[in-house]
Amino acid sequence: MFNYRSEDLSPEEIEREREVAGGLAQSTRELVDAVVRSTVEHEELAAVRAEIDALTSRLRASQLDGSYGVTVGGDGSMRNWGNSVIGVRNPIAPPLLIERSEQGRAWADFTLGAAYEGPPGLVHGGVSALILDQICGEAAAAGGSPGMTGRLTLSYRRGTPLGPLHAEGAIVKVEGVKTYVEGHIGDADGPTVHAEGVFILPRWARERADGPKQESFE
Repeated sequence: MFNYRSEDLSPEEIEREREVAGGLAQSTRELVDAVVRSTVEHEELAAVRAEIDALTSRLRASQLDGSYGVTVGGDGSMRNWGNSVIGVRNPIAPPLLIERSEQGRAWADFTLGAAYEGPPGLVHGGVSALILDQICGEAAAAGGSPGMTGRLTLSYRRGTPLGPLHAEGAIVKVEGVKTYVEGHIGDADGPTVHAEGVFILPRWARERADGPKQESFE
């Protein structure tokens, strides 16, 4: 059910993968943005599509079965590079570069462009939920009380504009295997979406408590 695999790479190999695979993901993000906003003629769109299809075939020459999952290094560190919010290799991830503190806080500054639009000029509400789920989960993990999302309640106070944004979350309280977190997304004028979440450490994770260190359960 949970895709963890061992991959004992040197720091140099990890950095090389970040540079090459992460660079490809970033170029693909630029491609997605260009596709959304391009006004070139249909003939040019068709020609570009043919080139993209050819490149896709080259990448499919060797690939994983199923999802990317999480890679576990020989030192117990984990790389969640396929994640849809923070994944270095995932082109649909913004990605967020999340900072964390041991006091149970997590925060990030990021920019969302045309690919994340819902209402005209605004971030899709589901994208806000996706990001706050990750931020709140990271806060829980940072404070030493990680868990899977049990409940996430959002209050949309006003539209979240596309462009530069800030998100943060913090632990409110911990009760056994349940961690309560609050968070928000906002722009320069303040919060736009508020979140309250409950993160629960599942049984399988409790059984793995003495295993490799977790970066995040999100």
